Amino acid sequence: MTDSTFKRFVEVGRVVLLKSGPSAGKIAVIAEIIDHNRAIIDGPTTGVPRQSFPYRHLTLTPISLTKLPRGAGSGVIRKQAEKEGVVAKWESSTWAKKRAAMEKRRSLNDFERFSVMVTKKQRRDVVRKTLAKAA
Repeated sequence: MTDSTFKRFVEVGRVVLLKSGPSAGKIAVIAEIIDHNRAIIDGPTTGVPRQSFPYRHLTLTPISLTKLPRGAGSGVIRKQAEKEGVVAKWESSTWAKKRAAMEKRRSLNDFERFSVMVTKKQRRDVVRKTLAKAA
């Protein structure tokens, strides 16, 4: 049997990103698999309540908790997540950083967007001048 290149399986302990609902954008952990469409998720460290959630509203992340028993309670999940530093792993991932940058960009007002544009122009000018000097 050849090893599959696919690594993100729906499994107990898999960390997921929620795509919809009141907790959209937060991460949670799969605590139990209900059927082919839904799983029980729990995010005691991120403020996501324990609930049934459809797979189509989840995104599987490459992070997973090791040796999490099926149907583990919130306390067990919290201890395991804190021990393995799941939230820190997520926040240090490029995926989370890109999401944070996008959110920051979306929340800018008109003047802040203008300031970004001016700063980019100044930076571009400095780069252009140093390249011209070097050549």
